[in-house]
Amino acid sequence: MIEFLLGDERVQVDGLAPETSLLDYLRTHLGRTGTKEGCASGDCGACTVVLVESDGDTLRYRAVNACITLLGAVHGRQVLTVEHLAEGGALHPVQQAMVDCHGSQCGFCTPGIVMSLFAWRHSPIAHDRESALTALSGNLCRCTGYRPILDAATQIAEQPCADAFQRNATLTLARLRDMPASGTLQEGAAMAWLPTSLDELDDLLQRHPQARLIAGGTDLALDATQNLKPFPALIHLDRLGELQRLEIHPDHLLIGAARPYVDCLDALAEFPGLGDLLERLGSLQIRQRGTLGGNIANASPIGDLPPVLLALDACLRLRRAGEVRDVPVDGFFTGYRQTILQPGEYIEAVRIPRLRDHQRFRVDKISKRRDDDISSVCLALRLDLDANGVVSDARLACGGMAATAQRGAHSEAALRGRPFDAAAVAAAQAAIPEDFQPIDDLRASAAYRLKVAQNLLQRALLEWAPSLAEVHHA
Repeated sequence: MIEFLLGDERVQVDGLAPETSLLDYLRTHLGRTGTKEGCASGDCGACTVVLVESDGDTLRYRAVNACITLLGAVHGRQVLTVEHLAEGGALHPVQQAMVDCHGSQCGFCTPGIVMSLFAWRHSPIAHDRESALTALSGNLCRCTGYRPILDAATQIAEQPCADAFQRNATLTLARLRDMPASGTLQEGAAMAWLPTSLDELDDLLQRHPQARLIAGGTDLALDATQNLKPFPALIHLDRLGELQRLEIHPDHLLIGAARPYVDCLDALAEFPGLGDLLERLGSLQIRQRGTLGGNIANASPIGDLPPVLLALDACLRLRRAGEVRDVPVDGFFTGYRQTILQPGEYIEAVRIPRLRDHQRFRVDKISKRRDDDISSVCLALRLDLDANGVVSDARLACGGMAATAQRGAHSEAALRGRPFDAAAVAAAQAAIPEDFQPIDDLRASAAYRLKVAQNLLQRALLEWAPSLAEVHHA
């Protein structure tokens, strides 16, 4: 059985299939239709709700896509929908601001926009235009245009955050802490488990080797919502503190595989360009749930982080039945959606070497739109420079250019042993087609992808040239 707060009501649920989404539970089982179904893939934001969880002595509000949040993920948390906002017959300040500023037209997507702004106002951040745009990046409908919605955000930011949720925060926190840490969800022979320790996870995998692991579910849940596949055995990973850790060491970062992207951002922003890349990885709703380990384990050729990890020589800590082994990301992918993971084995953590003084790094993502879109090409480049500005080592990795994210061996060889100048870049550009044979698809043609990868090398030269000149003349 799983338990959570639905508004102020304590709810216990069992007897539902493990792949039941929060959206289906709200609309089909409870008849709460304020939360809308649009794309059923986490792209449009019409289904946005807010998950509230304890975070030390405070509450944390996360806007998420209910369509790809499976029901097991809400265990021990509070779920807030648009129906919960009005108080005593009066609209919530967020709703009132949308009315005052004429931020709604047909109204279908308005509940999702309202919930995104509600979570934004309850977040401990600067409530400015930039953060409002980030909060709304996953709500794609703009029937009224951007201005009225941003006017509503401005009105909200100018008011004190003193609603009923703020006033009841202490009580809500106590009620969440009173809930059991682990839970299960069962329908017939189909089961979902929510373990709270790695030993418990190891035991479950030994007894149920066919079970699918789910952390944020931003990719896996699509099997249920788009392909209508059942999950006879499902293990949720987001209650495992060991998989949520973040350790900053002098020479490396160690990040738990189930730590959400938003909670990795500050640490990973030390790598040039990586903070910007993470802020473009899906929408805020996706980043609240999606995880570093999930982006690696699903072995998608267009995952944004695998090229970065390849270029940085990152390693993975894999665990199976209590036994741990460390393997480089380079070699982890064996084919399209295929990895070296053995049955019962999973990613426990990612070890990322920090940059040293003689190293340069950058990452560029090219997509059809800036926010909430998948890469056509993602290129990550790391150079090791000697005292004379000569490239002693190079790591160049691309996503969207092959069946897996992969390094460009010929391109790297063309850069080594020479200054990073126009001649070196021209040689590396010429080697790109030797390393990558992309395909034509809806996102880009093969010729476009090759040209973009070559152009990104030119961009690196143009943007690094002034600082590299200083090294050369030092």
